[in-house]
Amino acid sequence: MDIQLSTATATHQTSTVKRAELPPRVHGRLCLRFEARGDRNQTILAEGEQRLPLRIVRAFQLDDGGALVHLHNLSGGVLGGDQLDVTVEAGPQAVAQVTSTGATRIYRSRENSEPAEQRTRINIEEDGLVEYLPDQLIPFAGSSYRQETKVELGANAGLFWWETVAPGREAHNETFAYDLLQLKTWIGALGQPIAIEHMRIEPARRSVFSLARLGAYTFFSTFYICRVGLETARWSELERLLGELVERLSRLSEIVWGVSPLRAHGLVVRALSVNSREITTGLPEFWRVAKLFLYDRPAVLPRKVY
Repeated sequence: MDIQLSTATATHQTSTVKRAELPPRVHGRLCLRFEARGDRNQTILAEGEQRLPLRIVRAFQLDDGGALVHLHNLSGGVLGGDQLDVTVEAGPQAVAQVTSTGATRIYRSRENSEPAEQRTRINIEEDGLVEYLPDQLIPFAGSSYRQETKVELGANAGLFWWETVAPGREAHNETFAYDLLQLKTWIGALGQPIAIEHMRIEPARRSVFSLARLGAYTFFSTFYICRVGLETARWSELERLLGELVERLSRLSEIVWGVSPLRAHGLVVRALSVNSREITTGLPEFWRVAKLFLYDRPAVLPRKVY
């Protein structure tokens, strides 16, 4: 009996120590709802909920009647174990432009911490439009990060969303030195899925330089272009126009672009590059052509605030 008691006590003490060593988990939350108001359908930020470290300062009015917000992370980046939830809703005829204030830095995970997680939900109601245009994501050495994004599109709703992933801090010789990068994406229109992706990169377990993965390239980007209800022939025409950009901007040793149709209601543009500069300058070119074609309006890069 004494031995059993002694063993139980030792086990309890060990588990207590382990719990004490775990870093605290931060649960940040940001919920934004945009609505069109008045005769001119000026979009305003109608509702906002914030929980640190996520926050916005204010919504800025755009010349086309839309509203622009900048997503801030007051931690300076995503820390190991963080749980971040972002919800963006655009009501009927609302136009929202969402950007970051800089690159999203995924910091090294502390020992015993869970992977950092970010869940993003975007709901675009009838005739609404969301332009989600963040800066690149940079996973630092030793970091573990999981991201899940779900987008729901209503009738005649539109989406422009790009995402660029860096290999790490190249200046610090941290190319593909992270532990885990997992990206899950689900986009649906009128309740039906039109794009489903699941990417999991673990550089220490599987080389990213194989021809089946990134090959000689280190940066990659994805740009979703959607508008519900457009005729198939129109999408084919836009695919042709963007294909001309693909031919003009691709240079095999530096960057390759590609464009392909989604199951319905959209196209996806992809890029592989040896640096971020080519992607940063190229994405707005595809956006400008697509927005003019789909909305007969110019695409204007969001102004940054710091």
